[in-house]
Amino acid sequence: MHEAEELLNAFQGSSAAHGRSIIGDVRRNGKTEAKYSIIREPLTTDKLEAHIGGKENYSAIPITQDNKCRFGALDIDTYDLDLVALNKKIKKLKLPLLLCRSKSGGAHLFLFLKDWEPASLVREYLIEMSIALGHSGCEIFPKQDKILAERGDVGSSINIPYYHAELTTRYCFNTKNEAMTLAEFIKAIQKKRVSVSELNEIQFAGERKFFLDGPYCLEVISSLGTVKENRNIFMFAVGVYCRYKYPDDWKKHHEEYNRLLCTPALGAKEIVAIQESLQKKEYFYQCDVCPLKNHCDKAICKSRPFGVGSNAPDTPFLGGLTIMLSEPRLYFMDIDGRRVQLFTEQLQNQTLWQRACMEQIQMMPPTIKPQKWQVLVNELMKKATFIEVPEELTITGQFKELIKTYCTSRIRAMAPEEMEMGKPWTEDGLTRFTINGVMTFLKNRGFTSYSRAQVQEQIKSMNDGKDCYGRYRVRNSDGKSLQIRVWWVPSFEEVEEKKETTDEIPF
Repeated sequence: MHEAEELLNAFQGSSAAHGRSIIGDVRRNGKTEAKYSIIREPLTTDKLEAHIGGKENYSAIPITQDNKCRFGALDIDTYDLDLVALNKKIKKLKLPLLLCRSKSGGAHLFLFLKDWEPASLVREYLIEMSIALGHSGCEIFPKQDKILAERGDVGSSINIPYYHAELTTRYCFNTKNEAMTLAEFIKAIQKKRVSVSELNEIQFAGERKFFLDGPYCLEVISSLGTVKENRNIFMFAVGVYCRYKYPDDWKKHHEEYNRLLCTPALGAKEIVAIQESLQKKEYFYQCDVCPLKNHCDKAICKSRPFGVGSNAPDTPFLGGLTIMLSEPRLYFMDIDGRRVQLFTEQLQNQTLWQRACMEQIQMMPPTIKPQKWQVLVNELMKKATFIEVPEELTITGQFKELIKTYCTSRIRAMAPEEMEMGKPWTEDGLTRFTINGVMTFLKNRGFTSYSRAQVQEQIKSMNDGKDCYGRYRVRNSDGKSLQIRVWWVPSFEEVEEKKETTDEIPF
């Protein structure tokens, strides 16, 4: 229990909910299938005992209801990732991160804080770290600067390491690139905890000397040391920068950067070939090419005089999708760290999605081709997290509540023949009624979500799927005997009486 308590303290976050995942098969691409859900209960030591023992797989939500957090993470979802090389890079850059192997072989890089801090501030630090590590665009936890708590939102969860601790594949690496035990991991957390003031002292990557008025990616790459890989791509981007900043003698500056920043420097023929290409056509920065995109900060780059500029496409980063299983469905989408609530039609239609973004986060994102939008939404839904809701927030729950009201309210029949008038009659543990009577009651209460056939199926489900209709003999106003077709559900009063009786049975 001691280790579970320590783990609970380390991953302290939302007190309103936690995550749970059911692990499936491993796909051919190496990704492990999983179904994620949010449970509206606090994470407890008992749950983490089950997690450590391999009985249940739990995840923690970093962000609280007042939008603060005490831990965060980078989720690098790359399955050919060299974890040892990444851990060495963390050590070289002196970043206060602990690298844990994810369930599919990617990396979760955890940041543990000494105090509760605003989620928006923690996200800024984590984004800087991801750029320095060359994994710009990876998932950041907390995913949101603020959650929509008043709309039932609780935030997104990330898997807790050391599931099935004795045989875990989700271990943390130490500084020697060896797997830690759970006890060692807990001790490492205490050593790695940092304050915001300490984070302010850290220089993410090396000293910044070059391209401070140009693309942020070039600034970061050049601060990490001389460029040894992808030198042609790097120098092509440097050439674009030089043409903008030094239009009269840009080639001289381009060649100087080559000598200063590349190891070894590109040969004269390669540099001339790049310069000839740049002279023939006014090229723009290749923002979607490695290694430039790996160190990208679009917002900073747009603000710089020789960066991508304000004319660059303002494509937001869609961080994930959470689906509330209410009826109708509600969706929470992460857009550049901000949370937007959507209905199904708004998620399906880009114009309605744009309108929702404009109303909620004061942004009008650009649209993409319909086919690409479909692919994007399908990918988001595959990885979506589901928030379970009480049954009364579903149409089924609303229907059952109305049926209970119908069967137990003052409109109940005083005699079985009143069923012909649309009233319910309770007898021998069953409440019988006509379909016309139920449909009229539902319509008068404004419930039109179910057709007659759907109503009949729901009544059948209230009888555990058994047949629940037949003929019932009554007498009409003239005293003549006749049969009417009725349906029934178990008597609500009798269910309550049985509960009271059961409680009184002595043991």
